[in-house]
This record gives sequence, structure tokens and C-alpha cells, in this order.
Amino acid sequence: MVQTKGNGGNGQQDSDPAVRLSRFKAEVMMREGYNINPERPDDVKYEVAKSLGVTLREGDNGDLTSAKAGKVGGAIGGSMVKEMIRLAKQRLNDQP
Repeated sequence: MVQTKGNGGNGQQDSDPAVRLSRFKAEVMMREGYNINPERPDDVKYEVAKSLGVTLREGDNGDLTSAKAGKVGGAIGGSMVKEMIRLAKQRLNDQP
């Protein structure tokens, strides 16, 4: 099961949904074989883009086509959906 890791005791960040989502993405994509720095979970999109041959950089990507952006987002989203379904099934099976 994907669990968020502690961040040095900062409970506020642990409860921040955006931080938890970023960590979830990074953990899922690490299991998919991507080299993600756990300290920078939002970098998952750059690692995925690199592996797909899509030029993605921090800041403005106005020249990126919607097809290329979708390729990156699809790879991340598809893996996340599979993991969320697995977690939901596990929770249903664990219920009395």
C-alpha cells in the first residue's frame, strides 16, 4: 500500500492534500521504475517526460503540444488510477 512518508515532523505538510498527492505520484512512479527524488516529488513529471522523449522544463512550456503533454499526463495518471483501484479493492476486502 502507498503510504506518505514523514517529513521531519512537519504535521502541517503531512496533512496538506497537495503534498500528499505529490508524494503519492512519486511513490507510484518509483514502483513503475522511474528514478524520482523523494525530496522533490513533483519532479515525477520531468522524469516521465524524459523517459518518453518529451522536452519538459520548469517554467513556461507554451511550445509543448497537447499531444505531448497528454502523453506525460497519461503515463502518470494511468499508473495512479491502477494504484487507486488496487487500494480501493484492498479496503473493500479488508472490511468486515
